[in-house]
Amino acid sequence: MDIASIIGSLLTAVGLVIGLILGHAQLNIYLEPGSFFITVIGSFGAMMTTHPIERILLIPTFLRIVYRAIRNEEEKIISHLVTFSEKARRDGLLALEDDLDSIEDPFFRKGIQLVVDGTDPEIIKMILYTELNKIEERHEGSYLLFDDWGKTAPAFGMIGTLMGLIAMLRHLEDKTAIGYGMSQALLTTLYGAILAYGYFLPWKRKLENKGRGESLVKEILIEGVLSIQAGDNPRILEEKLYTFLPPARREGLRDEMTKT
Repeated sequence: MDIASIIGSLLTAVGLVIGLILGHAQLNIYLEPGSFFITVIGSFGAMMTTHPIERILLIPTFLRIVYRAIRNEEEKIISHLVTFSEKARRDGLLALEDDLDSIEDPFFRKGIQLVVDGTDPEIIKMILYTELNKIEERHEGSYLLFDDWGKTAPAFGMIGTLMGLIAMLRHLEDKTAIGYGMSQALLTTLYGAILAYGYFLPWKRKLENKGRGESLVKEILIEGVLSIQAGDNPRILEEKLYTFLPPARREGLRDEMTKT
């Protein structure tokens, strides 16, 4: 589980509740079904209008990605690429075919398979970068979905505010109606702000961060596969792939590679 995402979401909710308690507010006055439907259901409908149903149905999957710990293990991948480079230099590129079944990552396996098949380097580069671009396009859809929802939620909160004010102004002689109208007006704005800035936009940012991590791994694999086919010295390949990592992680990987 992604501890940061879980704790962050819980702190958002707990912080709001504790703030209300410390402010001596009654929690039930913040529960208003009309405001909920205007803000949540209304904003969801508007967001749904702009996205294909296939993407809408993937919302539970996107949320699992947000709250699931994903370890890209760049160091492990670099170690594998260097090992493959050493084997290719020693036994030839065709010898890598014996290791294809042991490669779990389909993208990695495809790259090595293309090398074993003797595919032209430019074609390999084109195929792998095209697949990477398509992966990033699919990721972009999830970012856009939560970005749109994060923008429409406050907008529908404002719509609810206007609706409440209109109701209040039409019944100025009724003090009860004035109170209800003002309450609905403020609650819809509150709901919209909480949803957008407490959840939807943070979910978008988390997906972006995890998407960048996956893209980094794919770029490392592309560079490694092309270097293996070119017959680069394994030590040169190793140093080349180190540049994708922060300095502190490079040193840790160097120490590990030295021990092995």
